[in-house]
Amino acid sequence: MNTIRVDFSKPYGKVKTFNAVNNGPANGLRGINNMEAWAAARIPYGRLHDTSFTNEWLVDVHRIFRDFDADECDPKNYVFGPTDKYLADMFEVGTEPYYRLGASIEHSYKFGTIPPKDYLKWARICEHIIRHYTEGWADGFNYNIKYWEIWNEADNDNATGNPCWQGTWEEFYDFFCTVCPYLQEKFPNLKIGGPAIATINHDAWVRGFFGTMRERGVRPDFISYHRYNKYVEDFVDYVRRSNAIYEEYGYGDIETHINEWNYVRGWRGEDFIHSVKAIKGVKGAAFTTAVMCALHPEKIDMLMYYEGRSCGFCGLWDQTYLTPLKGYYPFIAWSELIDLGTAVETKNDEYLYSIGAKNKKDAAILCTYFNQDDGIPDKELCLEVRGLKLSEGEKFKVEICPIDEGHDMECVREEVVASGDFNLFLDMPAYTTYYIKLIRE
Repeated sequence: MNTIRVDFSKPYGKVKTFNAVNNGPANGLRGINNMEAWAAARIPYGRLHDTSFTNEWLVDVHRIFRDFDADECDPKNYVFGPTDKYLADMFEVGTEPYYRLGASIEHSYKFGTIPPKDYLKWARICEHIIRHYTEGWADGFNYNIKYWEIWNEADNDNATGNPCWQGTWEEFYDFFCTVCPYLQEKFPNLKIGGPAIATINHDAWVRGFFGTMRERGVRPDFISYHRYNKYVEDFVDYVRRSNAIYEEYGYGDIETHINEWNYVRGWRGEDFIHSVKAIKGVKGAAFTTAVMCALHPEKIDMLMYYEGRSCGFCGLWDQTYLTPLKGYYPFIAWSELIDLGTAVETKNDEYLYSIGAKNKKDAAILCTYFNQDDGIPDKELCLEVRGLKLSEGEKFKVEICPIDEGHDMECVREEVVASGDFNLFLDMPAYTTYYIKLIRE
């Protein structure tokens, strides 16, 4: 028998925004869309990166302002229309854009990832894009878009070259340290940050970046970085090592986001095929749940799953029909945890992951069984619930809602308990996730 213990007498903070994603809903292709299901998930933020893979005119600075030599103060030199529509769809479903200023990743060609000829002019172009969406410039909008991220993965050196930054390390450090304070001065009420670090394991690049920022007195409003791996425990270690670097350079008090993450066994050949297949099934849903649960007690402010856009890395939507996949349902559950508000302490046996949450009336538990290895044995689970308070005559209705091969988080079993301390016994096949509601009656 394996055990998860959830102690509702030990709160430790608010449920964090771990149910954000990259990008927004699909709307308009042959009348097929996922707007209603997206709205139901109540995804709080969508990071606008690789958005141009959907439409070549979207989001990227060089796609909106297509002639760098043109006058950046003249509205006619900007192509806002396609991005206006995309952002309007996001707001319609309740998802706030988290706007990445820069370029989508460029595996096959290099155009938008070439360093700008003039860093300050590039910053002024971004200033006008921000003003269009937050201050109504150029027949624009007064949207509440708080987060503006500068660039993406300038450290992404791989076997085929860097698909995200064609300049030197030092050129990027100068670029970021020029653009960030400029935009912060222009928009003191917004959050300007970045730089979407591909991996903290690029030690020399990372230390050069933070060292340069410290020397030049640059303090972004948030730090963003990425992680892909197959082991849940790797994510915990990665966050701790990242925080140690931020502390070392004097940035330990700044808001931090992992704004790209997902399951990856490997980036080439059969390992990559395995990864994409896993992402789209119960293994991917369990991995998503496990990472969210495991990182919640750590020092990290936001997670943004890659990818919400229907593609190979998306575990939320079928690519053809835009119907929900198994990985959609942990986001539904997490939104309900945020509604409850307060996270409580949990303790888990090996390969089990959980989070509990409560308000003054009700409570819930999200838990899963994930191990990277295929063919792992099924478990029998004892879920120990402790520390709930009941007044005389009150009871809890317990609704058990699995996410597995046969279920999409519908309630399959109900119990009524008249104590704040009780045990639930559950079958726990590999990659099973349970969302358990505790409703006061």
